[in-house]
Amino acid sequence: MKKFFMFLAVVGFMTLSAQYVAAQTPDPAATATVDQQTPQAEIAIHQQLKAKFIEGGAGFMASILICLIIGLAISIERIIYLNMATTNTDKLLKKIEEAYATGGIEAAKEVCRNTRGPVAAIFYQGISRMDEGIEVVEKSVVSYGGVQMSQLESGLTWISLFIATAPMLGFLGTVIGLISAFDSIEAAGDISPNVVAGGMKIALITTVGGLVVGIILQVFYNYILSKIDSIVISMEDASISLIDILVKVKK
Repeated sequence: MKKFFMFLAVVGFMTLSAQYVAAQTPDPAATATVDQQTPQAEIAIHQQLKAKFIEGGAGFMASILICLIIGLAISIERIIYLNMATTNTDKLLKKIEEAYATGGIEAAKEVCRNTRGPVAAIFYQGISRMDEGIEVVEKSVVSYGGVQMSQLESGLTWISLFIATAPMLGFLGTVIGLISAFDSIEAAGDISPNVVAGGMKIALITTVGGLVVGIILQVFYNYILSKIDSIVISMEDASISLIDILVKVKK
């Protein structure tokens, strides 16, 4: 699943790069006509974004775009995985209790095998150690619960990396844009707005791009964290309930 989303991210980046290259060679006559006849408000939003992307510079805007595409790909993969990992623990516990009462350990393990998600995997590990005593079952549940938590949190470090990297790239573009503006002032010997406008525009556009990407990925990151916390709480509560059921049945 993760490889599939990374493939989509690469394809998306290549598509956008191709559009960017095409946009770099506009028709001068058409551009002049648009500037003279079409008000800014009537230009499509995607065309405005494309124009700002070009004005911001290929290097920094492309790197910021890479952060957005890969970060979104990982975020979407994590959200799908976490949604698939969510289990109705009350229903699962009831099935396990009924299966254990009628068919013993093997029937309870079969219920866990037929249920997807980390909770069922933890239950399976605990029930498999039932013959060794309740204490062993508790240790097995705790140990395998840590393994499942690590799998739930997989990929979060990459998302946090892109959240931090995108604004930093934007700020780096800001500094370079300011340096370009001062170089223009030095070359022209004048500090008029026309001299510094180009460099200042690059500086501001890259900053905005980096901040927007960071904000978008931060929203996804916080949602994923809240989803993981919900699953972990459900896992812990269900594990306690499982131990109680096994103790009751063993008596």
